[in-house]
Amino acid sequence: MSVPSGTTHAPTTASDALPTADLAAAHTLLNCLLREVSGPEHQTAVDDGHLFLRLPRRGVLLRVALRRTSLFGAHRFTGPVAEQRPGDGSWAEVDWLRLAEHTRAELSLRTGVSNDEFLAQVRSSHAGVAAALAAPRGKHTDPYLSSEQSLPLGHRFHPTPKARTGAASAWSSYAPESAATFPLRMLAVREELVAQETATQHATAALDRLHPVPEGYLLLPAHPWQYALLADHPTLLAALDRGDILDLGPGGAPFTATASVRTLYDGDTFLKFSLNVRITNCLRKNAAYELSGAVALTRLLAGALDDLAVRFPGSAVLREPAYRSAAVAGPDGRTDISLLEGLGVIVREGLAHRVLPGATALLAGAVADEYPTSGAHISRLLGDTGPERAAAWWAAYTRLLIPPVLAAYFDHGLVLEPHLQNVLVCVDAEGMPAQVVFRDLEGTKLVPEHHADTLASLPAEIAGPMTYDAQRGWDRVVYCLLVNHVAELLAAVADLHPHLETRLWAQVRATIEAYAAEHGCPPRLSALLAGVPLPAKANLLTRWARVADREAGYVRLPSPLAEELLTRTDSLWSTAR
Repeated sequence: MSVPSGTTHAPTTASDALPTADLAAAHTLLNCLLREVSGPEHQTAVDDGHLFLRLPRRGVLLRVALRRTSLFGAHRFTGPVAEQRPGDGSWAEVDWLRLAEHTRAELSLRTGVSNDEFLAQVRSSHAGVAAALAAPRGKHTDPYLSSEQSLPLGHRFHPTPKARTGAASAWSSYAPESAATFPLRMLAVREELVAQETATQHATAALDRLHPVPEGYLLLPAHPWQYALLADHPTLLAALDRGDILDLGPGGAPFTATASVRTLYDGDTFLKFSLNVRITNCLRKNAAYELSGAVALTRLLAGALDDLAVRFPGSAVLREPAYRSAAVAGPDGRTDISLLEGLGVIVREGLAHRVLPGATALLAGAVADEYPTSGAHISRLLGDTGPERAAAWWAAYTRLLIPPVLAAYFDHGLVLEPHLQNVLVCVDAEGMPAQVVFRDLEGTKLVPEHHADTLASLPAEIAGPMTYDAQRGWDRVVYCLLVNHVAELLAAVADLHPHLETRLWAQVRATIEAYAAEHGCPPRLSALLAGVPLPAKANLLTRWARVADREAGYVRLPSPLAEELLTRTDSLWSTAR
């Protein structure tokens, strides 16, 4: 597309200052439009230190100043977004709500359907970001917990990263952004009414240790927010009246909210609760098949995960060896599934089970955030040590992260989901990468042709959601690994040393090539190295269509991995210097 001439502005330098909620909302929407709408239709250009972006069906031309351009097209913005006036060609500032309205109108024309929820969700997200920015940070001295609670802006390629249902008062009490720590609500359930599965001996000990219960009962901890949301549930009220469930009140040691909101940690065990609250795109409850599926995957994949840990000793996966809930009959005499799911809790191993001695775990999302919001950020880990240490840090990290994910897919038919919220970066005393830890088996899937016998042994309602076909699984791996994770962390390193960007992508390519040389280079890996477009999850279009994340489509992004591109870009950079 052509762009109008205007005043020349040099790209501004990066700043530690966090954006306002207004700017954050506008920049996030612009990111989504760039990736999913205008970019794929070649309706963007970079000129005079600005990104110009046209909404093709509305004919609206937008402009924003750039802090830094990106080889991957994931540019860094600064300042307000402006739109060109149709009459005289001058520019007028656009606030976040007008940009949301432009987005709604463009998508209505593009898809032929409307979405009456969209603007309300953008408003909700804006309010969530504003509240998170206003909350005090740095309350935790534990660097791990601090990293989990240090993401006030959320996913920068999601149109509503902090959208949420529920009362503001509930969010302030339980949100990680407000450094929430609180006791659980303790319930006791008659033993014969307990639903649970385990993959290992003593897996439920992590629950039983939390609080004593009367004889004949088992402990069922509940997220206090979820318990409040279930306060009027008729089956629960009847069970409490009969004494089938006892409400023991708040108790035990406090748990801390992690980045996912519903997963809590007490320093020993992670507990993943159901939470009937919509966050970004999904209602965050543990479906019945997810409760059983987590335990089934822990049991069935023990051999594969042990193999990966031996072959790639700098990696580990947190297992989920148990779940527990209440199987209470509803008015129709059958188990009330809504209550079983609503009270279901999954036990996940704590850090001590898998993190190497002496290493400090940090949430990858905090390390890679666009802005340094905690001591976990890459700028804090590297300090003022210069570009060579940054390049060494990156080389060490890619060698830890990428090979086990590829081996899981190609050797075991296992689709890990290593996006930034599902990976912990474990660093040594000097801040250098020592280990990566993957978590959350909900997103882990099986490729059917590798696991036909295993899947045949499971009930269809559990086996079905546990699988991706080979191509969809590969798209998910590449998106989570390279687009969501590697590209974002690489961008944070490049913010510190912009001239390293091509070198950093070359290191990603070299890591994949080294894996291919040692473990074989199947066709999908060959295509990746040849620079085929990379799949990026279409969060904006998925939210607009109101479909589940599992059904999300992908847009294809030009790949920065092609050897010819890296060589040419590096040569151009050397000449420019």
